[in-house]
Amino acid sequence: MLVDNGSVQPAATRQLRKIAQGLSRRLGQNVAPVSLLHSDKVPANKLGGRKAEILNAAVRRCLARGVREFVIVPLFLGRSRALTEFIPALIGEWRRDSSELKVHLAAPLAARGDDRLARILETQVRAKLTRGFLRRRRARVALVDHGSPVKLVTQVRNRLAKQLRRLLGATVVGVKACSMERRPGAAYDFNEPLLETLLATPPWNSGPVVVAQLFLLRGRHAGPDGDIATICARARDNSPALRTVRTKLLGEDPTLIAILADRFRAAKIADRRSQIADRRS
Repeated sequence: MLVDNGSVQPAATRQLRKIAQGLSRRLGQNVAPVSLLHSDKVPANKLGGRKAEILNAAVRRCLARGVREFVIVPLFLGRSRALTEFIPALIGEWRRDSSELKVHLAAPLAARGDDRLARILETQVRAKLTRGFLRRRRARVALVDHGSPVKLVTQVRNRLAKQLRRLLGATVVGVKACSMERRPGAAYDFNEPLLETLLATPPWNSGPVVVAQLFLLRGRHAGPDGDIATICARARDNSPALRTVRTKLLGEDPTLIAILADRFRAAKIADRRSQIADRRS
């Protein structure tokens, strides 16, 4: 099962299904697209007549049919609470109902020593540098994610920003990591700066800025008229010398399929090694 966080925006589920189809072809087996939450609220007529499915309901449906082994491949950048708390809690509930249950939870997309996400971002940024007003002046790059209450997730974003800066080199003035939003309180200061603050601060409030969107799927945040687009438009209104352009989303790049396939295989290999260790002990 390919699992995302879920969205009430139909475009997010449609893209999730497209990625799952690509992963199915890559692995040579069926991959079911499911969400943790929200997506089942989208009317079926906006999803080609087939409603989105939630992870808990999907697993319980399969359990009722006699399925006892699952591989969960998270469409998440880092180890958010969805992966460290929410899904493990669900697995505990499933195991209480089925003692024979076996669940392999794959790692998230970002991993140390793997710069493929940064290379996707590089490709997307370079595609925007060919635009007229960007050809005339070197641009700055703002790498923006949603913002997270989990510091480890923000550290993933910061690591990607450093990788992106190295890959882009002298073609840009600089790369800065930022958040779309954050929780109040000093405990969450690690999310700073916010995108709206950055675009209002010299020298970022003048000249060309490529807003590299560290988002996987379209939704109310990263959609065509979403929060990121609104923040950029407001920043341009407040700073007439500012020019912004947004990159595509990570989920629109086919390289993502290869990363997901590797995470799937790694989860299966780790389980086989664990079984061998158990037999030896």
